Amino acid sequence: MRAAIIEAPGKVSVTTVPDPTPGPRDVVVEVASCGLCGTDLHILQGEFAPTLPIVPGHEFAGVVVGIGADVTEVAVGDQVAVDPSLPCHECRFCRSGRGNLCDRWAAIGVSVQGGAAEYAVAPVANCVRLPEHVNVRDAALIEPLSCAVRGYDVLNSTLGAEVLIYGSGTMGLMMLELAKRTGAVGVDILDVNPQRLATASVLGCSRAASSADELDRPGGWDVVIDATGNGGAIQDGLGRVAKGGTYLQFGVADYATTAVIEPYRIYNQEITITGSMAVLHSFERAAALFASGVLDPAVFISDRLPLEQYPQAIERFQAGVGRKIVVEP
Repeated sequence: MRAAIIEAPGKVSVTTVPDPTPGPRDVVVEVASCGLCGTDLHILQGEFAPTLPIVPGHEFAGVVVGIGADVTEVAVGDQVAVDPSLPCHECRFCRSGRGNLCDRWAAIGVSVQGGAAEYAVAPVANCVRLPEHVNVRDAALIEPLSCAVRGYDVLNSTLGAEVLIYGSGTMGLMMLELAKRTGAVGVDILDVNPQRLATASVLGCSRAASSADELDRPGGWDVVIDATGNGGAIQDGLGRVAKGGTYLQFGVADYATTAVIEPYRIYNQEITITGSMAVLHSFERAAALFASGVLDPAVFISDRLPLEQYPQAIERFQAGVGRKIVVEP
């Protein structure tokens, strides 16, 4: 089969590799679409994957074309979205229900071969069957949506909150869509890319701006979400949280990124600073939300490229072009 391969830091290509073979409780998926994500850039930089080369792609969906001998939950022909999480189920975090913090954390497309290929193998437990009305070519959006659902699980948002989101890429826009459905009274979005801000306006944000200084809210926001991973945005966002408010680090920052906090302000104003890591008990809910139409794929997916153009897709993603970029084997 054809697959994208990150061979070494900074080196990606498309080549022929052996077809995957399912174990007794595995499923082989013919990939319909595979989304690109900031994590893929970190892998390309040599940060995440313990061993290269690797087939990337942790956001994917497709049609079941092979099943292991002990699989009964899905059948050949079913369309499925795949949760990439591979917790060990043995460490104290897994045993306490916090598999996203697993001491031996692994994921399809991050530490084992992923979905940027014609076919991918996954445990049947990671496969969520999709209803027939869902276009499986759009369903690569379910994995990032499941991360956004996890973010809102962490936030425990209260009704009537004023929300500020840094970044109007795919994840910022997903956080916008969920904020509108979790009782936010206002959702403001910041981005330096005017095209992305225009999309946020189309999706119904309250205000769109390139800087929080352009928005008249001296008391700050009840909820501030960083969906950029950018050090400057993070530092600014920490200073925009209202008394009693919450700051969520949702964007994936580089390892070396740092920010300064004011401990007295955190204490005196009872500010909560928290983070949200990947997927936790949120994938099936995200699939259900997606099937209900919570997202418009035509808005979220801006670029569909053939698998053979995976290197070009990475270049477009690095350049900040478009919104969600997917490759379609």
